[in-house]
Amino acid sequence: MQNKESNSPEGELEENNIQAESDIKTENEVTTDEKSALDPIQVLEQKLNESNDKYLRLYSDFDNYRKRTLKERAETIKTASEDVFKSILPVLDDLERALKASETLSDAASIKEGMLLIFNKLRSNAQQKGLVALESVGETFNPDTMEAITHIPAPDESSKGKVIAEVEKGYKLGDKVIRFAKVVVAQ
Repeated sequence: MQNKESNSPEGELEENNIQAESDIKTENEVTTDEKSALDPIQVLEQKLNESNDKYLRLYSDFDNYRKRTLKERAETIKTASEDVFKSILPVLDDLERALKASETLSDAASIKEGMLLIFNKLRSNAQQKGLVALESVGETFNPDTMEAITHIPAPDESSKGKVIAEVEKGYKLGDKVIRFAKVVVAQ
């Protein structure tokens, strides 16, 4: 009976299908053998492509970061003085009012008192922002914070090398000297 079944058309089809499947498997094995021969090159090319892609992404991320930080820095510099000017605006308003009031007032004492109030307000605003006036009169000349405008003969031996007059006050903002004191030094 087995011979009859294998001789039948259905049996032959089944045998052909089994044979075709085994042929496909051997072809796949052959192509995988060919692939394995090319595989190291393809693997290296794939790794190279992946590395290039990672490099390009990293480069573009860094470039975006650099541009963003430059933009933020420029914006910070542009708006850094905003806080200082906001504190100075009330002083400017006071000066305007004082100028208008001085036109009608003839009393010099009240004008002087008003100017003194405005000066103190401006100085306190500057000190709150970290501005410190440098003391120089009577101090030994320091070229790191002072600029000698002229030298005059010392009245006595103890005042040699010391500042005897200040033409323009010096200022520090934090630890940095932003304006050197212009002084007269005794020699």
